Amino acid sequence: MGRPVSADELQEFRALAHSAGAEVVDELNVRVDRPSPRYFTGSGKAEELAQRVKSSGAELILFSHALAPNQERNLERLTGVRVLDRNGLILDIFAQRAASFEGQLQVELAQLEHIATRLVRGWTHLERQKGGIGLRGPGETQLETDRRLVAQKIKRLKERLERVQRQRETGRRERRRANLPTVALVGYTNAGKTTLFNRLAGANLDARDQLFATLDPTIRRLNLSPGEEVLLVDTVGFVRDLPHELVAAFRATLTETRDARLLLHVIDASDPHHEDRMRQVEDVLAVIGAAEVPMLHVYNKIDDLTGAAELGDAGRAKICVSALTGEGIEPLLHAIRAEVVGAPVAGHLRLEPAQNRIRAQLFDWDAVKSEEIDAMGRFTLEVELSARRWRELSEKEGLSRDCISQKA
Repeated sequence: MGRPVSADELQEFRALAHSAGAEVVDELNVRVDRPSPRYFTGSGKAEELAQRVKSSGAELILFSHALAPNQERNLERLTGVRVLDRNGLILDIFAQRAASFEGQLQVELAQLEHIATRLVRGWTHLERQKGGIGLRGPGETQLETDRRLVAQKIKRLKERLERVQRQRETGRRERRRANLPTVALVGYTNAGKTTLFNRLAGANLDARDQLFATLDPTIRRLNLSPGEEVLLVDTVGFVRDLPHELVAAFRATLTETRDARLLLHVIDASDPHHEDRMRQVEDVLAVIGAAEVPMLHVYNKIDDLTGAAELGDAGRAKICVSALTGEGIEPLLHAIRAEVVGAPVAGHLRLEPAQNRIRAQLFDWDAVKSEEIDAMGRFTLEVELSARRWRELSEKEGLSRDCISQKA
């Protein structure tokens, strides 16, 4: 309900409702040029809504737009049932999905900050209903109707999150010291990120066909070639108009995205609205400070395409894959390797006898394909090693790229 919306937006809102576990019994689409301060809709449509609730037996009203606290309160009084706006619905889905301790803290914090603006309406309905959509999390365990108590709880949650986030930052520093670059998967929810993550990393994460199936970030090692590893991160999916409370609450988790060496923007190629979805994702990336991270557009679900499709701009770095069938995965791995570690270094390297330490290191890395020793005891090695290995060796031993020749 609310301003005129496209069929795509309505379909997405239905998907959000189903993801929360709701059964849709009726819909009322309303054109609102100027939201009413009392009901958001006009009084006539609000009365019609109340009649529909009565005739359908609905127990919950979901609005596809954000409502002011007084609008929710007035609609609840008029209809006699719970009213939940779009932000509250997404918060509820996140409350169901959060599995890690950090994720649960972040969701609870977002819920309390959302609830804090709505304390004026009274929480007597929570005493009558102990569960259901919009009532999971802090509201179903204790009734903190006093603003001071809520503020204290928010303060405690922030302190606990800060401790958890310091631990996460320690892990990030360790990964940086290990010189392991991070590749983060981002994209609109239900674009197939987790299926692609499983395909690339050999993982077995639950990849359900529903919105926000993945909430907590997951990290796995990905072997690109001998001696070349990256950390692959699967992150929460984005959605249109993601509530500000969630963007703020998950800013620390999304730091994995901001600090990545490369973003894989996973796009559902079979979605006719994928261009709009891309813009929504890039808007959120800009908010969290990740807009400047190098990005590779990965058009997924090409197995679902029924005909020729125009996928992205000609100048955009892109790869077409099917995470389900494995089509296009090898070109994707090559593209990741080129973007993150660079092209491998191959050729002939001549070393003096005093440089035997370099020779030993190359053999340890299994980077020597052949070797010749002349009468003066000088070594000519045919080598092939990764760009990262070459950088490591050249920085340590003071070698330049000119030391590698294509002929012995």
